[in-house]
Amino acid sequence: MAAVKSVKIDGENIHIFNSVIYIFESQSGYTLELDLIVSEVTERKYKQEHTLIIEIELEDGRSINSIMHLKTLPGGLPQLNLFCDLGDIDEYKDFDRVDENSSWFPNVEEGITLEEIRKVEMPNENISLKLNLPIDQVEWLKKQKRASLNEIVKEFISEYWKRTE
Repeated sequence: MAAVKSVKIDGENIHIFNSVIYIFESQSGYTLELDLIVSEVTERKYKQEHTLIIEIELEDGRSINSIMHLKTLPGGLPQLNLFCDLGDIDEYKDFDRVDENSSWFPNVEEGITLEEIRKVEMPNENISLKLNLPIDQVEWLKKQKRASLNEIVKEFISEYWKRTE
């Protein structure tokens, strides 16, 4: 069974939490499939792309360089599912093979949680709040810079959260 050591997308190393590489066999031919559990930040960065230049380093030292297509699959964890057609599969003899009738199918999400992923890279999200405050507080808020307000609110929530747990 082949195992992935590292992956570069368009020349950039990405952090992989779990991965599975295998050959998918169908009536139309063979495809090399690479399923990756990545951070939410990485998933958001690439999920709108259709094709990516992928460099895969396997644990046995082999390298695979290919233009791969991205497909999105519903799932609980952030993932990239990449594939490319294969003509000659002789160099992939040690890869697991799967077809649509297989009883075994690789589960890339097994053994990893979203909490573990967020410990490595926590995404930020924009949020808008509607508040009803006294006018002097509103005036003070309007004078603050966005970065300062972000830090104030983040600190407040962290402290409040600690006290309520």
